[in-house]
Amino acid sequence: MPSRTVTIVNMRGLHARAAAKFAKLAGEFKAEVLVSKDGQTVGGRSIMGLMMLAAAPGTEIEIACDGDGCGAALDALTALVEDGFDEELSDTPAPGK
Repeated sequence: MPSRTVTIVNMRGLHARAAAKFAKLAGEFKAEVLVSKDGQTVGGRSIMGLMMLAAAPGTEIEIACDGDGCGAALDALTALVEDGFDEELSDTPAPGK
């Protein structure tokens, strides 16, 4: 299953609004999208699941997908996270950096 690791860069982390944006975008693709953090994996279309990851600024998450449109889904979701969900960005460095 193709995947990418990205760092949460917005000030508030993967909170309700950011999770809703992620889930909405994931829902635009036929591919199944999964998001993992520290061994916990949730569906990319689940706002509550995404919030349960408690991904704070500087946290790395893994986005994986399978099925039709997987590459496009990974590109779009990675860009959303890297752009900070169109919110104010954090000064928190990624762990180990």
